[in-house]
Amino acid sequence: MRLALRAATLYYLDGLTQAEVAARLGVSRPTAGRLVARAKANGLVRIEVVVPPTLRDDLHADEERELEERFGLTEAVVTGHGVDVGAPGRPAAFASVGRAAAALLVRRIAPDDVLGFTWGPEQVAVVTALAPGVASCRTVVQLDGAMSTSVYQTGVEYILDRCADVLRAKSIRLPAPLYADPSTVVSMRSDSLISRTLEAGSRADLMLFGVGAVSTSTTLFEGSYLDLTMLDELVSLGAVGEIGGRFFDAQGEPVATELQQRAVSVPLEDIRDCAKTILISSGQAKHIATLGALRGRLARMLVCDIDCARWLLAQ
Repeated sequence: MRLALRAATLYYLDGLTQAEVAARLGVSRPTAGRLVARAKANGLVRIEVVVPPTLRDDLHADEERELEERFGLTEAVVTGHGVDVGAPGRPAAFASVGRAAAALLVRRIAPDDVLGFTWGPEQVAVVTALAPGVASCRTVVQLDGAMSTSVYQTGVEYILDRCADVLRAKSIRLPAPLYADPSTVVSMRSDSLISRTLEAGSRADLMLFGVGAVSTSTTLFEGSYLDLTMLDELVSLGAVGEIGGRFFDAQGEPVATELQQRAVSVPLEDIRDCAKTILISSGQAKHIATLGALRGRLARMLVCDIDCARWLLAQ
């Protein structure tokens, strides 16, 4: 025990390597490693991670770790306070989570990866925060249709163009509306360009998306993709949120509705099967949808504000 204590002191307090500890104590390197491990196992070593007081409002390590454990996440990133209730869903409002998600994306994406995304203000905020030359990928592909008869701007062109430029990637557009009548959807899926794009999206290595609430405070309602009658039907069927225009219930399971047959987007099952999925969420309106997505294992990584994190952990 004396030797183990000495080895731990040299290693943890004096900053010596295990090889240097071995030379100092006259033992082999493997023995030095075992001595350090024995000291830790016997309670001779305490390791404490301390957040400086000046950074406590900016770093949320405890909440991140608890989110990871609670929902089986690969990584959770928690930022400051989120979008105010009733604030317009514009990209600037999501700047904080956008920067955090951009940093996470840069760490997780590989040069040979295909990056898929759904459109929305959160995703615009992410690509706006991307810095050139830091990371790259092979292809960027649109996961859901965006064409609309309204003047609503989805941000798809900006996301594709900026990702292609910053990540030095080839971009694949999905030239289709988000919703169409079922027969038209079948016809579009037989179109070689649309079918190849959806196939590429379904097999994307990393997917980036937000969630939409089943309410009037959603981009789908604002963009005239949904009306009040549709929303009432979705609520009656137990829908709590959507990803790429596909609705799910409180357990993250797809909701059987006509919209499922009308959606031109990657199915939720393909999102669930993707090994690297990043969900971005900010604002009280999206809390319930975020919880449903996490319960349904629709995201492996989460970027959210501290208010959302605390709400999730309180459920």
